[in-house]
Amino acid sequence: MPAAQPPASPQGTHQDCPAPAGTARAKGRPRSAAADRAILDATRETLAELGWGGLTMGHVASRAGVAKTTLYRRWPSKNELVVDAVATLFDELVMPDLGSLRADIEAVVAQFADLLARPETQAALLALFAEGTRDRQLRRRIREAIVDPQKRLVRQGRAAAQARGELGADTDDTSAREEVDIIFDTIAGTVEHRVLVSGEPITPEWTRRFTDLLLGPMLAG
Repeated sequence: MPAAQPPASPQGTHQDCPAPAGTARAKGRPRSAAADRAILDATRETLAELGWGGLTMGHVASRAGVAKTTLYRRWPSKNELVVDAVATLFDELVMPDLGSLRADIEAVVAQFADLLARPETQAALLALFAEGTRDRQLRRRIREAIVDPQKRLVRQGRAAAQARGELGADTDDTSAREEVDIIFDTIAGTVEHRVLVSGEPITPEWTRRFTDLLLGPMLAG
C-alpha cells in the first residue's frame, strides 16, 4: 500500500491500464486522459518502428513527451504497456444493430478488417503475439485484456438476433458460452489469418461468402 502523501502529490493505488471515463478514482491528483492517449499512441508507433526488442519505456516516454516516472506510475512494465496500447485499438469495434444477423456480422467483419489493415495494428499485433508465444504470463494478459473483452461483440450480436427471432433462446449457460467462444474464434481467426498471414484483402464479396458459411450452421441450429 502506498504511504500517505502531501495534498499536492498523487495518492492511491496505480492501476495497470487507463481508468475508463467516469470511473471513480482514488483520492489525489486526477490522471490525465491526454497523457494516457499520448503514451499509448507512442507505444504503438515505437513498436512499429523498433519492434518488441527495441522498444523501451524510455523511448515511449520521450516520444509521448512525459517523464519516465509518469509512465511507470501508469504501467509498471513493458508487457502491461504494450497490451493496453493494443487493447485500446480493439475498443473501437462496435456491434451495430442493423436489423439482421447477416448485416451485423458483415459490418463487424468490415470494421475488423479495416483495423487490421492499419500498419500500426499489424506491427503491434504481430510483435505482441510473437512475444506471447515465449511468455506465458504475457499470453494470459493478452487473453484477459484483448481477447476476452471483444467477445462482447458476439454476445451483443447473438442477443439482438435472439430478440428479433433469428436465433433461439439460450437453454444452457455452458453451451451458450461455448458457442460465443467458437463464433469469436472463427471470425477473429479467419480475418486475422487472411489479412496478417495470407495478405489477402477483405472484399465485400469475400465477406458475404464468409458470412454465408458462418450463418448456415447457426441458423440451422
